[in-house]
Amino acid sequence: MCGRYLITSAPEAIRALFRYLEEPDFPPRYNVAPTQPVPIVRINTGARSFALVRWGLIPSWVKDPRNFALLNNARGETVNEKPAFQNAMRRRRCLFPADGFYEWRADGAHRRPYLVRPHSGGPIAFAGLWETWIGPNGEEVETACIVTTTANRGLAPIHDRMPVVIAPEAFDLWLDCARVDATTAAALIVPAPDNLFEAYEISTAVNGTANDSAALIEPVGRVRNHRGFGCSRTSVRQVQGHSQSQYEKG
Repeated sequence: MCGRYLITSAPEAIRALFRYLEEPDFPPRYNVAPTQPVPIVRINTGARSFALVRWGLIPSWVKDPRNFALLNNARGETVNEKPAFQNAMRRRRCLFPADGFYEWRADGAHRRPYLVRPHSGGPIAFAGLWETWIGPNGEEVETACIVTTTANRGLAPIHDRMPVVIAPEAFDLWLDCARVDATTAAALIVPAPDNLFEAYEISTAVNGTANDSAALIEPVGRVRNHRGFGCSRTSVRQVQGHSQSQYEKG
C-alpha cells in the first residue's frame, strides 16, 4: 500500500517532466496524507492538464460518501475487475507527481518508518485513477487513488506492496484513455526496477500528519539495527540482510 508520500521538487521541475500547460505554484510537501488535496496530471481536451483533487477515491455510484471508506490505493492486479475501479481504469487514468513515499516495516510490536526515494533524485510518477462524485444537490467532488503492485526485490524486506511507477516514455500510454484500452494500459502495472529506489529509516515524527517539514526525511541519527547494535541508520540493505538470514533459518 501507499499511505504517505512527498512532493518536494520545484514546480518548474515537475512541470518540465509532466509537460502540462498550467503553471501552478505550490510549496514542498513532506507528508502528503489521505483526504488532503493532491496534484494529479490527466488528459483534458487532448492535452496533459494539472489538477488538484482529494486523495481517496469515491466511485461515482456511491450514494453517501460518509458511509463509504475512501479508497487511497487500488491493487493493480484487480483494477480491471473491481467495480470501484473498472470505469476509472477505462476512462480516467492519471499520474501522481511524487518525489518518493513512506513505508512502515513491522519490527515486533513496533512499526519503523522508512523513506523510499529515487537514487537519482527528482520527481517521478505514480499510476493513478480519478473519479468525479456528484452529490444530490449537484455538488462535485473530484478524488483519486494510487495504483499499487507487489514490491520489487529491493523493497520487499520493508513491505510487500509499492506504488506503480510510470516511466516518462510511458506517460501517454497510461494517460490516453481514448486511444489505449484498460487491458493494454494494465501491462504497465509492474514493480519498479530493483535499482530505482533507495530506502532508509527515518523518525516516527512522520506518523503525525500535522508534521510537514524537511526534518522528516533526515535519517535516524542513532538507531538500533536488527542485531541490537547502534548504527548511523538502518538502510534497506541491512534489512535485506536480516530478511535473508531469516529465510535461511527456515
